Amino acid sequence: MAQKQHTRRSSAAPSSERGEQAMIEGILEGSPDAVGVAVVRLDCGCRKMAAISPSGDPASKIIMYRDNAQSICDQCKDDHGDFRRVVKQFISWKKPEPDQATMALISAKVLGC
Repeated sequence: MAQKQHTRRSSAAPSSERGEQAMIEGILEGSPDAVGVAVVRLDCGCRKMAAISPSGDPASKIIMYRDNAQSICDQCKDDHGDFRRVVKQFISWKKPEPDQATMALISAKVLGC
């Protein structure tokens, strides 16, 4: 009788980009009127995210999370993700994206750039 070979597949943890994208999709699902999600990456690996309305105002509460962790780090618990620790910030736009002028206005209002 032939032996059955068992191949073990490595279940690599999802990359931080996939986890981030899943969070963005979840936020957009919970905020159907949003035009995008502001994403702020911190130097500790935690992230802050919030849905954005068409006028550039918050369309959800700010969500802080850290990939593959039960909670955010102790530093974020203390300083709530201080802006001085931001390493990258951007808006993930919902499809269809607003026109370029609207995107620029919202980006300036939300991110200051």
